[in-house]
Amino acid sequence: MGNEESTSSDVCHGSSQQQPRILKARDLPSVAKYMKSDDCRNVFLMVRVSTSAGIPDFRSPDTGEAANLARLQLDRPEDVFDIRFFRSNPHPFYALAKELYPGRHRPTITHSFVRLLETKGLLGTCFTQNIDTLERQAGVSAVKLVEAHGSFASQSCIDCKAPFDANEIRKLIQDDKIPRCGRCKGLVKPDIVFFGEALPPVFHKKLANLAEADLLIVIGTSLQVQPFASLTYLVPGSCPRVLINLEEAGDFGTRRDDVILLGKCDSVIKDLAKELGWYKELKAAWAKTRTSLENAPSTDEESEEEPEGQASDAEETAEERLKREIAWLTESVDATLRITDDLKERVQKETKEEVVGTLSPSSSAEKAEDEGNLEKDEPDS
Repeated sequence: MGNEESTSSDVCHGSSQQQPRILKARDLPSVAKYMKSDDCRNVFLMVRVSTSAGIPDFRSPDTGEAANLARLQLDRPEDVFDIRFFRSNPHPFYALAKELYPGRHRPTITHSFVRLLETKGLLGTCFTQNIDTLERQAGVSAVKLVEAHGSFASQSCIDCKAPFDANEIRKLIQDDKIPRCGRCKGLVKPDIVFFGEALPPVFHKKLANLAEADLLIVIGTSLQVQPFASLTYLVPGSCPRVLINLEEAGDFGTRRDDVILLGKCDSVIKDLAKELGWYKELKAAWAKTRTSLENAPSTDEESEEEPEGQASDAEETAEERLKREIAWLTESVDATLRITDDLKERVQKETKEEVVGTLSPSSSAEKAEDEGNLEKDEPDS
């Protein structure tokens, strides 16, 4: 499946076997017609669309990084995003963070579609599971964005919560150094939600806005993580809901105005843009994202097409993703940590010292009070 036309599906079941109330039919043209009507003025999005930008799915314990992270003496691959493990051994996370920092990956067509919705005055709020800031790089305003699992957009001390300079942490991580708080000497990390941490307050604050939705579009997420997945229940019963994914997810198909569009996320989005008459604008918006890359050539004359053969959230098989992530992590971890016997010995020594320093009554109490744990996510479809 390259850049050929995506396959739409109106497979629905349950109560949705009845005729839709709002849409003419449960298909892409009907969604586009509704979006162009005066009845659709507040579109909400739920997205998880990073792998098509070349970013592996590190949060899932079932993907290929396990083979490589085991070399870092991790019992579980998800430990790299576990706050208690991070306290005792931050090295694996910083190794991955070096490759994930903004500027190394480019937003996709789907990210640019979010921006285009805002430009058209239709975007209510985009709830994203992505931590890579690609929505921001595509031009989506921070006020229209809820990064449910945090992101690299800010950073702070995990102990005293003091903010940390963005340029400084980036330089330290690129130089393979451990960022430390200038106030309390605690570890500093990007404000990404780790297992064992609560979701950001803005997530809960914005939930009430879903009651105002005229349309909900869910893109590239398998709806396995709570409480993120529960957002699909918070829109009004009369609000059409659209799922763009490789396979069905959540309770889509149980409402009369549910639409399920099965296919590659980026390809379905391009089809929707064509149906809306926005395709040229979408291409122009995506072309501008080239400047978000480090060392990108500056030019205003871009007529590029979306790259051929670049895997999207909805198009890779499990085996393909496994192979890609194993190769990616082998290269990045080796290049970043350069694991030699000497370095292993030093890491083990530092880890032992940090563990001794954190084994206090307060740290034990903190472990007991951890809340808001994220459930294990499945790979994007």
